[in-house]
Amino acid sequence: SDSLHIVILASILSLIIYWLIRDSHRVRNLRGKHVFITGCDTGLANSLAKWLDKRGFCVIAACATEKGGQELRSCSSLSLKTVNLNLADSNSIARAVVFVTEETAGKGLFGLVSNAEGTAPVAPTDWLRIEDFHSVLDVSLLGLIEITLKLLPLLKKAEGRVVNLTNAKGLMAFVGGGYSLSKWGMEAFSDILWIEMQHFGVKVSIVEHGFFKAGVVNSDVIEKYLIRLWNRLTPDIRDSYGEKYFAEYTKAHRSSVKRLCDTDISKVIKCMEHALIAKYPRTRYRAGWDAKFFWLFLSYAPSCLSDMLLCMMFPAPAASGRSVPGVLINI
Repeated sequence: SDSLHIVILASILSLIIYWLIRDSHRVRNLRGKHVFITGCDTGLANSLAKWLDKRGFCVIAACATEKGGQELRSCSSLSLKTVNLNLADSNSIARAVVFVTEETAGKGLFGLVSNAEGTAPVAPTDWLRIEDFHSVLDVSLLGLIEITLKLLPLLKKAEGRVVNLTNAKGLMAFVGGGYSLSKWGMEAFSDILWIEMQHFGVKVSIVEHGFFKAGVVNSDVIEKYLIRLWNRLTPDIRDSYGEKYFAEYTKAHRSSVKRLCDTDISKVIKCMEHALIAKYPRTRYRAGWDAKFFWLFLSYAPSCLSDMLLCMMFPAPAASGRSVPGVLINI
């Protein structure tokens, strides 16, 4: 019995050491390799573009606005190129693919980093219309899929990497709207792509990050969306929720953003960088304490427990008969 325990412990220790050594191997001769990054106007993708530019990559940064591209070029090297990209527009995607093809000049594309963030009306589901879902899914899911499909030939040529950036809403759906749907869709698309593309030497990774100040819609934008949605509701729906619900729901979002947001975005940058330069990149990365522990735990927890915690975070509509607001709102 003691011998068996020793064998098991030695085997586990050997696997851990093997994994650590394997995880530390890096791809050589990275300088001059092309990486295409979407959503580079601000936030995490913007920071990654600057970081990879300093590391010697040939970065092609896709920005939604010309102003975003100009600001990024002004603080980067001459090797960093920018291209305008609207992921909701197939013509814009086609033009960006032509630009990337010309820039790579037959070398292929070493890395595609997708950070697709559509506008995000976050609200109870019956406050929304179908166009509110389209405004997110057309960009954050369908646009991401379309540009990935069109760049796959270049990625195969270079035996490159695909890195899809998602967040905690891909682990646990807890608010209404298309944002969580897009993140769950990205998870499924990435899993399928990983299985299929490994035969061609293309590696696919998902970076599931928690809430970071550079990576989430700020509370002011969320509140503006909520006010617009609340004002267009029919009287029946508005009465079923009540004015107190609207005030408490807005407050819950404000406090959750303030409570959960991490300021150290280097945690996400390091995960994305490892997915690009590691010889054996991981299939999944989790950045931030909330992604590693809270949301991951909640996604596997029994429904009764996750439901209880979410009920503590958000208030109840007036028509539900439960007068007590979310317990965690006032913490």
